[in-house]
Amino acid sequence: MSSPRPRRWLRRLVVTVLVLAVLAVVVDRAAAYVAENQLASMADKKAAQYDVRSADTSVKIGGFGFLPQLVKENFSKVTLTMERPTFSGIPGEDLKVQLHDVQVPRGLLTGQAGAAVTIDSSDLRLQLSPRELSRLAVASTGLDGLSLEVVGGQLHAKLSLRGFNADVPITPKVQNGRITLALGQLSDSIPSFVRTALQNQLARGITIPELPFGAQLTGISIVDNSVVLTAAAKELKFSA
Repeated sequence: MSSPRPRRWLRRLVVTVLVLAVLAVVVDRAAAYVAENQLASMADKKAAQYDVRSADTSVKIGGFGFLPQLVKENFSKVTLTMERPTFSGIPGEDLKVQLHDVQVPRGLLTGQAGAAVTIDSSDLRLQLSPRELSRLAVASTGLDGLSLEVVGGQLHAKLSLRGFNADVPITPKVQNGRITLALGQLSDSIPSFVRTALQNQLARGITIPELPFGAQLTGISIVDNSVVLTAAAKELKFSA
């Protein structure tokens, strides 16, 4: 008859391994939580240099395991989220920044003086209301009373020009760092001279103030009832 001792030893080993695994996960997440809070604070400080404020800033470190990545001092993917941001005094709805190839020193966890995080490249996604884009359009085109609205998933320009009310779909595009507005089909009741005047004014495009982190505008799209700007930045540095 075999002794139950080997079985007891095996059970203890399994329990020990499971406990150690759980502890490792807890320690990993606790360390990640500290680092994410530190990075959020550093990002806020950096954003302020570009006149960017937000109601709340958070950071999520991606990848498999925080501590293994910390040992290498390199994080492949970090997501920065700023809720209800303002940039250059313009209120936004949401800002998400994907940070790539993030070099994070181990001293970040201990709050080491002079610890700095370097980011090779960043992709920004800034969500605005059509009303805020309207204000920028009026300032750039000189068309007082111009309003931009999303109708059926497409951007529309609405205004009264020379006594005629116009409601026309427009297609926004990015060209040379500005947003150009291509005019769609106007109603036949709108005279050609009004169309030409509107087309010429809109052709001036929209100048966008400096974007967060000095990013360069790369695209514009309509998502639900919002305007989404995409931009890219290179070689950022967050300091403690």
